[in-house]
Amino acid sequence: MSIYVTSDLHGLPLADLRKLLQKAGFSDSDWLFILGDVIDREGDGGVEILKWLLFQPNVQLLLGNHEAMLLSCSFVFDEVTEKSVDALSSENMELLKNYMSNGGDVTLASLHKLNKEDRDTLLDILDYLREAPLYDTVTAGGRDFVLVHGGLENFSPTKKLSDYTADELIWCWPEITDEYYDDVITVFGHTPTMSYREDASGKILRTRTWIDVDVGIPYGNPPALLRLDDLQEFYL
Repeated sequence: MSIYVTSDLHGLPLADLRKLLQKAGFSDSDWLFILGDVIDREGDGGVEILKWLLFQPNVQLLLGNHEAMLLSCSFVFDEVTEKSVDALSSENMELLKNYMSNGGDVTLASLHKLNKEDRDTLLDILDYLREAPLYDTVTAGGRDFVLVHGGLENFSPTKKLSDYTADELIWCWPEITDEYYDDVITVFGHTPTMSYREDASGKILRTRTWIDVDVGIPYGNPPALLRLDDLQEFYL
């Protein structure tokens, strides 16, 4: 069994993800972690992949900040009544405005269509996202890894992972000079690698203690996959 990670697919067509997995030799005995942000910005907003995830026993999505924003706006899928409309607070409207300005409009449009065609699947997707973990730990190729969407804000080597807040894990934007554990490699997405170095655009970026696998798909870069067992990189 091999363990693979990818992140920040942001509306990537499911067919492209399947091609990438095939290129890497991914099989039913392997395991894939998607480190958040399947949704928003491009294409159908990631809804096709969300539907696919519901039936993948060997694929795990970790919660990203975009999934968290969607969940904060899940009230838009409630049954519309005069009472529910009146109950929409200015806070809810601000959450919705913020989410849409961050690329959520395409995902909401796809989910509204799904709501009309198959509301049960929509509800299954929302439940799946509510249950998505914030982090995971794995061992592969004799190395230990922490998997998380954004990084470890306010890091301390003695701080338990369970003591980090959701915001510290999904909104973290590490500096290139930040260092984490000496004996564990932290793997995250969220920050496009091009933000660190121009020559890192479209490529997985490694430092001594962490690996960033957000290659910037919305900026025209092909998706990437990292196999943790031997740290081999695959690109579509």
